[in-house]
Amino acid sequence: MAQTLAPSTTPAHGWLARWRQFSALTKPRVVQLIVFCAAIGMLLAVPGWPSLAAWGVALAATVGIWLVASAAAAFNCLVEQHIDARMKRTAWRPTAKGELTNAQTLSFAIALCAAGMAVLWVWVNALTMWLTFGTFVGYAIVYTVFLKPATPQNIVIGGASGAMPPVLGWAAMRGDLGAEPWILCLIIFLWTPPHFWALALYRAEDYARAGLPMLPVTHGNEFTRLQILLYTFVLFAATLLPFVYGMSGWLYLAGAVALGLGFCGYAFKLWRAYSEALARRTFRFSIWHLSLLFAALLLDHYLDPLLRG
Repeated sequence: MAQTLAPSTTPAHGWLARWRQFSALTKPRVVQLIVFCAAIGMLLAVPGWPSLAAWGVALAATVGIWLVASAAAAFNCLVEQHIDARMKRTAWRPTAKGELTNAQTLSFAIALCAAGMAVLWVWVNALTMWLTFGTFVGYAIVYTVFLKPATPQNIVIGGASGAMPPVLGWAAMRGDLGAEPWILCLIIFLWTPPHFWALALYRAEDYARAGLPMLPVTHGNEFTRLQILLYTFVLFAATLLPFVYGMSGWLYLAGAVALGLGFCGYAFKLWRAYSEALARRTFRFSIWHLSLLFAALLLDHYLDPLLRG
C-alpha cells in the first residue's frame, strides 16, 4: 500500500526548495535559447576552428551573457508578479505565489547582473559588456515596464532586445560589429512576433484576464492569424540573407528553405482554419525553426569550406 509521506523539513530540503525557486526566476528554457543564439554568433565570428584562447573567451562570454539574461528574467518576474498570478501559464512562478519577497528577487537579479557584467568586462571586452547591459535594460525596463502593458505592438518593438544574442556573441569574439551579426539579429527580430503570437492565440483569455493588450485581445483572432502569416513570409525572405550576403553556402540555404516553407505552411493553415491544437503546434514548430536554422548556419560554417575544397 502506498503511503503519503510528509515533506522533509531538514535544512538540506529547505535549501533545495529555495534553490529551485531562484532557478525558476531565471526562466531556464528561455535563457537556453538566448545563450544558444549567442554561442552561434561567437562561433560564426571566428574563421575556421577556434583556438584554445578563443574557446576561453567564448566560455567567459557564454557565462556572462547567461548571467545577465537570467537577471533580466528574474527582474521580469518581479515586475510582473501580479500579472503572473492572474495567468494560468505563469501562476506557478515563485514571485506570483509569494514564495520569494520583492527584496530577495531584486537582490538576486542585481547580483546576477553585476556578476555577468564583471565577467564580460574582465574576460571578454567592454563592447560586449555594454551591449549586454543595453539588452538587459531594453528587455527588463523598456519592454517589461513600459511596452508590454501599453501597446499590442509590444512584442514587435520589444523584440529588438530579444534579437540581440548573436550580436553579443559576435562582439565577444571580434570586438567590433559588421553586417553579419545584424543579419542574424534581423532574423530573430522577425521570428519573434509569429512565434509569440501563436502562443498568444491560445492564451488570449489569460492575457485578457491579466489586462495585457496582446494582439489577439485588442485586434482579435483572425487579424492576429493574418499577421502571423505575413510575418512568416517576411521572415522567410530574411533567412535567405546569410546566403545572399555570402555568410553561408548551399547547405544552409537548403535548410533555410525547408524550415521556412514549414513555418509558412503552419502559418497558412492557421490563417485558413484556427484551432487551439494547431496554434500550439505552430508555436512549438517556431522554436524548432529558429534552433535548427541557426544549427544549419553553424554546420554550414564548418562543412561548406570542406565541400568546396
